[in-house]
Amino acid sequence: MLKQGSAIDRYFKISERGSTYSREIRGGFATFFAMSYIVVLNPLILSGADSSGASLGFTAVAATTAFVAGILTILMGAWAKHPFAVATGLGVNAFVAVTVASHPGLTWPDMMGLVVLSGLTMLILVLTGFRTAVFKAVPEALKTAIVVGIGLFIALIGLVNAGFVRRIPDAAGTTVPLGLGVDGKLLGWPTLVFAVGLVLTIALVVRKVRGAILIGIIVSTALAAILEFTLHIGPSNDGTTINPRGWSLVAPKVSEWGAPDLSLIGKANPFGAFEHLGFIGAALLAFVILLSIFFDAMGTMVGLANEAGTVDEHGNIPNVDRVLQVDALGAIVGGGASVSSNQIFVESGAGIGEGARTGLASIVTGVLFLVAMFFTPLINLVPFEAVAPALVVVGFMMVSQVGKIDWQDWGVGIPAFLTIALMPFTYSIANGLGAGFISYVLIRTFQGRAREVHPLMWAVAAAFLLFFGIGTVEELLGVK
Repeated sequence: MLKQGSAIDRYFKISERGSTYSREIRGGFATFFAMSYIVVLNPLILSGADSSGASLGFTAVAATTAFVAGILTILMGAWAKHPFAVATGLGVNAFVAVTVASHPGLTWPDMMGLVVLSGLTMLILVLTGFRTAVFKAVPEALKTAIVVGIGLFIALIGLVNAGFVRRIPDAAGTTVPLGLGVDGKLLGWPTLVFAVGLVLTIALVVRKVRGAILIGIIVSTALAAILEFTLHIGPSNDGTTINPRGWSLVAPKVSEWGAPDLSLIGKANPFGAFEHLGFIGAALLAFVILLSIFFDAMGTMVGLANEAGTVDEHGNIPNVDRVLQVDALGAIVGGGASVSSNQIFVESGAGIGEGARTGLASIVTGVLFLVAMFFTPLINLVPFEAVAPALVVVGFMMVSQVGKIDWQDWGVGIPAFLTIALMPFTYSIANGLGAGFISYVLIRTFQGRAREVHPLMWAVAAAFLLFFGIGTVEELLGVK
């Protein structure tokens, strides 16, 4: 029987971190619901054909995505003991599917091989202590800015995924990249589901109701299911027609059981890209992947740990080495299984907002992913519109830390602002980190305070300069 003072309680430090078993379990469910969309979205992103005309296969990618996420999330919980869930990262998979795939001659095994090599390099950096040292070299103001930036990023993900805010297609006369609903109007039943869910979740959180976020997700899902099964609303894009009043990606439905197809595991070819592109061309692509997974995870980890209150008085995260080890394994295993690099998900904030503080919540989330391999009613039944309110509320919780930044010191104020702004504006945690790190080094130099900058910050800023200028570098080197 689970109780305070038990071996499980002591191992995960549940009572020590001010949590309970029920909070951890609720948090595990909330995180799963908030990020389960990756099982559907990742196959869509990786659905294109490689230069040989071969594709990975939707069902195989979906099953393997759930399997890898389940194993790595359980490992994160059991080994690192943090409520951080792990799954295929949306930055790297898109980079692989679009940018890397555009290079002629590359097959999917070649492309995933680059992800594996990046992960192996990352693991070496972790084991040698370099990655942890970089984390400790970041000024506290920038760490806080990372939390705030990720909060805005999470909120934007929720608003866009719910269709409350939408991308405006490029066209003559377009003056803004995003707009409210459809042509400035809130239309469709899915938008109503989001609005009801948001109001309900806010009300429950303000009233400090236990399980507020999870209750909001469940009620919103029930409302969405009723509307879909009675009105047959359908998805916003079924591949042939566009329905702006439809569900953003997952139209609620109950799926049937099916044996998972895990045939993609072990198909990656770590050295295939070097054969087709040469050493320099392949190495540059691997470098970009490496930087993305290096800093995306670091920023996410800082933001979530601060929100969970698990950092010590010096801003250090317990078991940070173990967290980074699992994250590095995420790239190796994800690439080796042909589902792209796996990393800590910002949607873990939904579980943290529900009260999760330990790795037990991650184990719950991981088990749910493994179950989802066989039977996915929870995934296909829960639309984006039902989980988006949780992301918006968690975003608020994280942004509330903005007051900790000393805005009067422009040496940290401007870098903090760029970090906060560019994360949501570019839809990338790494881009925000890069802008913040580079500007911090430059401004401290302009102020005559270059000696205050940690040597590793100079190295990181230089790496980000190469990251941002990789296109120009490729042109100068004649890499195509």
